[in-house]
Amino acid sequence: MPHYRLFLFLVWMPFFLEAEDEYERAPICYSETQPKDAAYDLEKQWKRGQGQIDRSSAWTILKGLMKQFDIPEESQVMVFSKTSKQNDRINPQTPRVVYFGDDAYVGYALGGAIEVSTIDPLLGPIFYVLDPAEVESKPLHFVRDQSCLSCHGGPFSPEVPGLIVRSVFPSAEGHPIMSQGSTVVDTTTPFSDRWGGWYVTGKHGALLHRGNVTATEKPDNTLNMPIQKGANVTDLSALFDTTPYPRKKSDIVALMVLEHQTSMQNVLTKANHTSLRAMHMQTSLQKELGEPVIEEPVGTARRMIDHSAENVLEALFFKDEAALPEGGIEGDEAFPLAFAARAPRSADGRSLKDLQLFTRLFKHRCSYMVYSLTFKNLTPPLKKTVLSRMQQVLAGKDGSGQFEYLSASERAHITLILRQTGVFMD
Repeated sequence: MPHYRLFLFLVWMPFFLEAEDEYERAPICYSETQPKDAAYDLEKQWKRGQGQIDRSSAWTILKGLMKQFDIPEESQVMVFSKTSKQNDRINPQTPRVVYFGDDAYVGYALGGAIEVSTIDPLLGPIFYVLDPAEVESKPLHFVRDQSCLSCHGGPFSPEVPGLIVRSVFPSAEGHPIMSQGSTVVDTTTPFSDRWGGWYVTGKHGALLHRGNVTATEKPDNTLNMPIQKGANVTDLSALFDTTPYPRKKSDIVALMVLEHQTSMQNVLTKANHTSLRAMHMQTSLQKELGEPVIEEPVGTARRMIDHSAENVLEALFFKDEAALPEGGIEGDEAFPLAFAARAPRSADGRSLKDLQLFTRLFKHRCSYMVYSLTFKNLTPPLKKTVLSRMQQVLAGKDGSGQFEYLSASERAHITLILRQTGVFMD
């Protein structure tokens, strides 16, 4: 093997052999890098005596955090499976609540700590816990919790710090029945495989899901899970005491939006990390060989970035999106209003947050995550490639045939929205 090719192989070999902890090495250095996220900024305000929130209860602190992070209370969903750091506080009678905005997530189990994840533009999600019982004389403090990476930094996420919505087969106590496996839910997950271990409020016709019920494993390794009892539930009070919870909903539409958003965030984080590593490796190799350092990706770096860009495109354009039940879904009217309240809109009022809910989740099949912190801060070679490919697809000039499900009319509406909201620059 020629010297150049041998050196190239040795430089790139660690990327393929130890992918599970790549985000802890240069140029990412996830755990060692000081994040620049909303939680970090808020804590700096607290130390200056600014941005104070009502600390009279965990609920008021939670509400204050949501206001600071631009998270609507109407986004509330409830999970009762023991799939959290605070498993001892979670069961079907005391579910954990989760709320989300475009770039921040908070969770709370009754009597426990508040879990927070906010997005750093380059690192991805940063995970914290906050003690709501901290004495009043001390400012509230976000404790960065790297133990979360045991689940949120491996195969589930995928191999990057990521956000997870899992569907499990929960026992009567909320423990996942591990022998039956689990599903990390994204836009492509069939409706019938969703929400095991979650409460779900809303109507969805005859098609069943796994939510609102528990399972029992039989001696022959099969399950008894009466999923028909969890269908079309609009009132959770018959399933557990909802009194401690200010909101009584776990909205089906909010759940589906959360599943899309978390999986899209993971795709963006993965693509960005891959692009950063590709350019870092290319620069290191060029310096080692005494060659000029160029900013444009070439060779292996070019191929890695192109591949990552295609992954982003497939997720952005909802490729292989799972069908909704016949007749669509219906949730709480409050969530769609809150979700789209500040959405960027075209001159004629169209938005990528417009929901459809009959045959698919969104009216315009291009993800609103193009406005997210991560997308806005994609490393330049990756962002340039993604935007170029998006324009090809939407102009009907993509020869791959992968996006033929997007009609000419839908492509035109998406293009107009992207141009008039500043994603595409004329």
